[in-house]
Order: sequence, then structure tokens, then C-alpha cells
Amino acid sequence: MSRGSGRRSVLAVTSVPIQTRVSASIWRALEERSSTSGQSIAHIVQMALAEALDVEHQTIFQVSTSGAIVQGLYQGCVTVADLRRHGDVGLGTFEDLDGEMILIDGRCYQARSDGQVVEAPDDALTPFASVVNFAPDSEGEVEGVTSLDDLDSRLDGLRTSKNGIVSFRITGHFQAMHVRAACRTPSGVDLVTATSAQSLFEYHDVPGTLVGFWSPEYTQAISIAGYHLHFISDDRTKGGHVLDLNAEHLHVEVNDVNDVRLAIPETTAFLEADLTGDHSEALDVAERHVRGQ
Repeated sequence: MSRGSGRRSVLAVTSVPIQTRVSASIWRALEERSSTSGQSIAHIVQMALAEALDVEHQTIFQVSTSGAIVQGLYQGCVTVADLRRHGDVGLGTFEDLDGEMILIDGRCYQARSDGQVVEAPDDALTPFASVVNFAPDSEGEVEGVTSLDDLDSRLDGLRTSKNGIVSFRITGHFQAMHVRAACRTPSGVDLVTATSAQSLFEYHDVPGTLVGFWSPEYTQAISIAGYHLHFISDDRTKGGHVLDLNAEHLHVEVNDVNDVRLAIPETTAFLEADLTGDHSEALDVAERHVRGQ
């Protein structure tokens, strides 16, 4: 980006650098806003462009709630096509809990319980998903990751707040990757019971990407508190919900979220369900415990 003098430099507004000219008055305004807000000029420009272009930058779009999924409400209510209009990175599941969803680079993949990964059609339905238009606010490198718990602790150091939702895109070569894929289950079967028969897969020496979120404890009635990560290999043939991993070097991109949009299912089952209560223990068992075959 340049001052009014015409000087040029490169500003990484998203993951793609751009060059442009701005007037001296706009540059001064950017510098002043950066000074008073503590935000980088790149971040300010990115936000302004997103608003001008009506892009939901830093907005997480979520379908249904974690409490509904815990209770076994697996009826699909939003299509993949609609989901992709709200974001290009994210995760979730499919109608009847049929496998794991990985949304990456605007394309939606289904990691199935038979071990196959297929691209989901636009008319496929989801009962639960979270997506963002991913634009990293910061980046970092992580070395010598020995487990998922170890990665979680490293990512803690890259977050700037204990109260904000964060989305992640993490790339690297994994020495070991342990994932699960939920098996197709009829609605009404609670999540803990449904995932007791999940399919487990272990891969070695595989390059790929993790996508997912960290959410604070106060969001547990709606989202999955803590870290929630899904994996897909670079060749798009392996993937699932991450249970454990090992990697020598990972590149981490961090996207802060400051706006949440919730799509509430209009199904009779959802509207009549009792979604009160603490679901954290059930979610911990279903999302992090190694159970299945």
C-alpha cells in the first residue's frame, strides 16, 4: 500500500498480497486508526473491504447447537450450498450423523465411516456445522507436537483472549494422525451412544490440514467449548474428527471471530426439545474419547 506520494509496498490483506495506491489523507486516517485501536493497518483494511463487499469476515455461521446434537437431533436443516455461501473453512457433520464434515478452500468434504472421503453435493444437508470466511489475523509456527493435548497447549499461546472465539487452519506433515468418523445413526439416539460405535482410523506420514475452532466455556450451550478440529489430507483421501496426532512442524493461521450467527432448525424435534442442562460431560466423552472400532 502506498502514501499519496505514489510509493508502493505490498500489504498482505488476506493470504493473497495486493498492491494499490491510496491518498495521503486515507493513509493518515489508517495510521491514526491503527494507533488508537492497536489493530494493524492490514487488519483495518481487511475489515473495511469485507464490509464494502458484504463479506461476513470474522463472523462464524453456525447451524443448530451442541446441546441439540448431544440429544440426538440429527435431522438436516441447511444445505451444503447454503453453508458455503457463509464461509470457506469449517467443520460439522451430515444428516443422520453420517460422517465428518471438512470445509476447506470453499469445498465441502465428507469423511465417511467406511474410510472414504468424498466431496459432498450442494444438496446434502447438515444438522450441525460451523463455518467462517477465513482470513488470518496472525500466524505462527509450532514445533515438535507430541499429542493433541500438546497441540492444544501450544495453540493457547497463540490466542489473544480467553473470551473470544477463534478459528484455525493448521498445515503440516503429520507423523501420526488418529481420527474418527461417526457412523450413520437415526435421530433420537444420543451422541454418546451414537459415537460409541464410531469408526477409527490411524494414518502415518501424511501431509494435510486441520480446520476448526476454539470456543470459551460460556458458549457451551451453543458450541463445543474448547478445541474442535477436523483433518483432511492434501490429496483429499483421508480425513475425520481429530482424536490424537504427532507432528514435527506445523504452520498455524489464526482468525479471530467477533460475530456469531446461529441458524435455528425449524424441525418439530428441535422446537419441542428440552435443551436446558449441562452437556459438557457428554460432549467431552463424544468428542475426545477414543471409542469405537
